[in-house]
Amino acid sequence: MRLTDFSRLRTAPVLHAMEKALIVTELQQQMMLYRWFTAGIMALTAEQAVRSLRQLEQHQAWPAHELISGPELDGPVYLKANQQTLTARLRIEHGLGEGILISGHGNDNTEPSTTWGPLPLDFFASTP
Repeated sequence: MRLTDFSRLRTAPVLHAMEKALIVTELQQQMMLYRWFTAGIMALTAEQAVRSLRQLEQHQAWPAHELISGPELDGPVYLKANQQTLTARLRIEHGLGEGILISGHGNDNTEPSTTWGPLPLDFFASTP
């Protein structure tokens, strides 16, 4: 499986360790082409979404995003995090799959942006 294969999925697939290692490397190479990022996290609970965001921040050595909407939401959520503003918003959203979407952006609208994912919610979790 390659990073481009994810774009046709509604929900993140289960990845084996070898697949994850290859995808992490490919994603890092692609992310080097962009200036800043947004992340969309689709999860069954706010707690899962926030945990995935914190793992992404740690993996990428990004500062923590300020959570604008509290994690007390009950139900499936969509979390949108913006690296430029360092803010993240949660909202209840039914009918989504599960996973992490990352979009790379340039300095302005003349530079193309792209989205990768959905990646598994634990994709950026530290491995022992």
